[in-house]
Amino acid sequence: MALELDEWLLSKEERGNDQTALDDQHPGPGAWSTGNHVRPLVHGATYFAELAERIVGTAPGDLIYFTDWRGDPDEQLTEDPASGIEDLLSAADERGVDVRGLIWRSHWDKLSFSAAENRHLGEQLQAHGAEVLLDMRVRTGGSHHQKLLVIRYGGAPERDIAYVGGIDLCHSRRDDARHLGDPQPQSMAGEYGPRPPWHDVQAAISGPAVHDVETVFRERWLDPTPLSRNPLQRLHDRLTRMDTSPDPLPEQAPPPGPVPGGTHVVQLLRTYPNLRHGRDYPFARGGERSVARGYSKALARSDELVYLEDQYLWSVDVVRAFVDNLQRNQQLRVIAVLPQLPDQAGPLSRVPQQLGRLEALRLLSRAGGDRVAAYGLENHEGTPVYVHAKVCVMDDCWATIGSDNFNRRSWTHDSELSAVVVDTDGGDHSAYARRVRLTLAAEHLDREIGSAEFPGDISRIQHGTAPGDVDDSDLLELMADCLSAEGMFEVFAASAARLQAWRDGGRQGERPPGRLVPLPPITLSPWQRAWAEPLYRVVHDPDGRPRALRRQGTF
Repeated sequence: MALELDEWLLSKEERGNDQTALDDQHPGPGAWSTGNHVRPLVHGATYFAELAERIVGTAPGDLIYFTDWRGDPDEQLTEDPASGIEDLLSAADERGVDVRGLIWRSHWDKLSFSAAENRHLGEQLQAHGAEVLLDMRVRTGGSHHQKLLVIRYGGAPERDIAYVGGIDLCHSRRDDARHLGDPQPQSMAGEYGPRPPWHDVQAAISGPAVHDVETVFRERWLDPTPLSRNPLQRLHDRLTRMDTSPDPLPEQAPPPGPVPGGTHVVQLLRTYPNLRHGRDYPFARGGERSVARGYSKALARSDELVYLEDQYLWSVDVVRAFVDNLQRNQQLRVIAVLPQLPDQAGPLSRVPQQLGRLEALRLLSRAGGDRVAAYGLENHEGTPVYVHAKVCVMDDCWATIGSDNFNRRSWTHDSELSAVVVDTDGGDHSAYARRVRLTLAAEHLDREIGSAEFPGDISRIQHGTAPGDVDDSDLLELMADCLSAEGMFEVFAASAARLQAWRDGGRQGERPPGRLVPLPPITLSPWQRAWAEPLYRVVHDPDGRPRALRRQGTF
């Protein structure tokens, strides 16, 4: 039986945003495009290598538009020293490519943010002629967290491509299946070592949905609100001659045509906060919470398995959507792959985040009992892998890759972007969703589906550039014991138990295959809970909804 799109995806009305142009190209009530082909690019090294090739291949008349949460101008996209992101984008602009970017202005570096790095990337690209602006049009304490990049080719729209996901153009992201970390590391908590291992995912989109991703960029670019209202920041910009006035954009090209054989239906979900005080985005008055609404609709529809990889999984408000379905459906299972530890070791960061996770996992466990499992990852050297991916697959029907995390901040407070895919190829399931789930599971279980040099490398599966290039037969055979929800649940539990027993036994003998480990227990004293609770609620996981929605407990 074919999947019913309106059962899984939001309609235009359900998006709840009458001001956006995002759905103008979509006929009828549906808020999605058809005829696309989407490839999950697992690992920053995979994404960066393709991105470098794409940027180098641009020519006069092409355009590159991007948004970023953090950017380091010297971050290499490959081993080539000349592949720094600033070098490649500057060279593209100098040869006639229209390069434009919006980078979050960020908070103070001493608070573990990236104001200096983001400013340096903007300054250096501006110095070479590219128009890259620092954007602080956010709610107080908020951020622009969207990570998108669009390339449109003036004379060859069939080559147009958009990237959406969790990978920033910055240090620590260029890791691969070995999880030995980026040679250009970002400082993190000591447990992650001097070169922190990093797990992340980006979606590569071809087809009409490229136009939708470009529309997301254009709406932000054309916002007439000043890039910053802070008088000190504005004075600094004037003194340093930073460009703060977006130039007009060329007329948007029509959507690329459907990809031949493309079976992927793509819906973009976003979060924009309610900015208040007359500062609302003209394309999202009162904010947009289609991320929260899209997840909630799909969760309510899920019957068998919700598989997620996420940086946080904190918020009680967000977890309630899981709780309701776990209590209603006694067959539903939830598997979460999360960081073992927060990325920063300072108590003002670690303790509130641990409190948020503790509350969320306890609620899930009470609702689902032994049908809920959460794991961390480690590499073969025993170093924790920082899970930065934002991936969710529900019932092998609905799959998303984006910038948003499972917390209230991502669902209400910061700008976010996620690409949901429902694949009409597969009959009673989405072939794409199943491919994403099993591909990630194969890596975490050390199933060798790539080369002998890189066990667990999935490049052979994820690099099919056209629908006809994708062959799931090897993956399905390799992962036959994980096809069912019950099977994957048991296989993950057994793998993590074997690795934990080996660790508990002093790491004697051959290391068992797999990277999954139980999450370390969290123990907080009453005093820690008392001071961490308000800090968690106000700083780490704030609420960006209008008051009426807060009172109603809805999104």
